Amino acid sequence: MDVIFIQAFRADTLIGIYDWERKIRQPVEIDIEIGIPGNAGSDEIADTIDYGRVVERIREVLSSHNFSLLEALAEHLAGIILVEFGSPWVRLSVAKIDAMSGVRRLGIRIERGC
Repeated sequence: MDVIFIQAFRADTLIGIYDWERKIRQPVEIDIEIGIPGNAGSDEIADTIDYGRVVERIREVLSSHNFSLLEALAEHLAGIILVEFGSPWVRLSVAKIDAMSGVRRLGIRIERGC
């Protein structure tokens, strides 16, 4: 299977279980690998997944949705990629940046699809 990737995508969002986290936008970093349903050797955008549209859609989710857990955010994004973009497989990680003293990144990695 051919795979496109988006690495070190950063944006701010409201995420967390504590009251202060629900009021202050925090940076998250997202890495995504997306299985392409066809052949990546084509030179036609219709034969692949438009990663520009994927990034735009993720920005939309991060600005309009609030999640308590990174796990729920990751699951939501994976569902979008599988359903809206028609990917047969996705692996992604979502991490908070500098959320704890002495920890640069903490998060979750999930894989969904065939």
